Amino acid sequence: MGEERDALKTRQLRSDRWRAAGGAFANDFRPDANSGDLQARYQNWDKQALAAQPRTVAVAGRVMLRRVMGKASFISLQDGAGRIQCYLSQADLGVDAYQGFKDQWDIGDIAGVRGRLMRTNQGELTVRAAEAVLLTKCLRPLPEKFHGLADTETRYRQRYLDCIMNEQTRATFALRSRIVQELRGFFQERDFLEVETPMMHRIPGGANAEPFVTHHNALDLPLYLRVAPELFLKRLTIGGFERVFEINRNFRNEGLSTKHNPEFTMLEFYWAYRDYRDLMDLTEELLEKLDRDLFGDDGFSYQGERLRFRKGGFERLTLAESLVRYSTLTERQVEDGDRLRALLQGRGAPVAEAWGLGKLQMEVFEAEVERKLAAPTFITEHPAEVSPLSRRNDANPFVADRFELFVCGREIANGFSELNDPEDQAERFRRQAERKQAGDAEAMHFDQDYITALEHGLPPTAGEGIGVDRLVMLLTDSPSIRDVLLFPLMRPVPTQPEAPE
Repeated sequence: MGEERDALKTRQLRSDRWRAAGGAFANDFRPDANSGDLQARYQNWDKQALAAQPRTVAVAGRVMLRRVMGKASFISLQDGAGRIQCYLSQADLGVDAYQGFKDQWDIGDIAGVRGRLMRTNQGELTVRAAEAVLLTKCLRPLPEKFHGLADTETRYRQRYLDCIMNEQTRATFALRSRIVQELRGFFQERDFLEVETPMMHRIPGGANAEPFVTHHNALDLPLYLRVAPELFLKRLTIGGFERVFEINRNFRNEGLSTKHNPEFTMLEFYWAYRDYRDLMDLTEELLEKLDRDLFGDDGFSYQGERLRFRKGGFERLTLAESLVRYSTLTERQVEDGDRLRALLQGRGAPVAEAWGLGKLQMEVFEAEVERKLAAPTFITEHPAEVSPLSRRNDANPFVADRFELFVCGREIANGFSELNDPEDQAERFRRQAERKQAGDAEAMHFDQDYITALEHGLPPTAGEGIGVDRLVMLLTDSPSIRDVLLFPLMRPVPTQPEAPE
């Protein structure tokens, strides 16, 4: 604690000198090159070539290395594209400017350097400074350079520090941005219209989830942060937009885990005159394109599991088939509610009396099967009881025309043929409302406005949601959802009383 206090005092002292010298926090330095472009453009230029054809550049970034050697020094500047070495000398800068560098600059400061490119005797591309300007002072020391920032709690709470110190973190979020762009481009190329729907709902709907509650003061109206955009996107399909999609945030008032954050990003899309089988085909096509565009023919690894997304290479199992394959249940026992109830109770899981066979099957699936689905697998024919917005299967009304996609034991996508019968939908909403009154916080409300919309006619439609965060986890080999969220929700740190001076 004492060392940290001394370091802060030293930096404050340097900052005071900088301010006293004038020109603090200058805002007129303009870099004209970044480290990545320079390293790529001049990678084949040797020392003699750079000397024969001088190139003057201006670079700016954070000082990540500082080696002072009397009247000459080296620093390393880190910008958004990497790092570039700079050579500062008293002979080039003048006595006052060089002394200012020695007296005022620290690791972590942000600086600008203008000068000619050269190569050192060790062959490193370097900017020989004719001008060096301290732009912003870093008043707090960065983590020790050899160990970087390894503490995950600090990395999540102080993401800016994580981005400064960890190149892999910056690479992960750059790849996340590219993935989102690829998703958007895939649907735009297929004539899907990107739309934006409300974040605040009078009635939460579109998923079985507990919502966050807020309040609009002017209207004196309780509102909910949306758990899903589904019902609004289907209203647009009713209105004649036959291919729509949205990439945006959803909010669910649930626990935190390596797979769950209360605020998360979803891609949802709706396609008129298609069914859930068309969506599975399209999802395979989408994921194969992502895989090939990002990784070529090699595929990728997730936590030691080698994966390749290839159209036609995804397994398809009904939920009942998966229960037989991956649990101890026989085909007959899958249809036995008492047997399923006993299995869950034997595991110590809470079981409600009101649960029907479909809900019991789903609970056993989540407890026994889900984590074992390593290879890309579509689980189809979910019980209609737990699929309140899905169309019933024509041959077997007990199940819905629905699938979920699992990879490495995690749900990545959920899609189904949409229920477009307003009378059936109203009845299912009524049963959901009864479950809510019985204490099920995740059950849906009865949404009369949506029923009214359905009564105007929803064409046969298929819709799907893809969890962008979980997809990014897979493609960046990130074990926790917090690794792919720039600012994940964290429990507040207990405040500590300040230590006496």
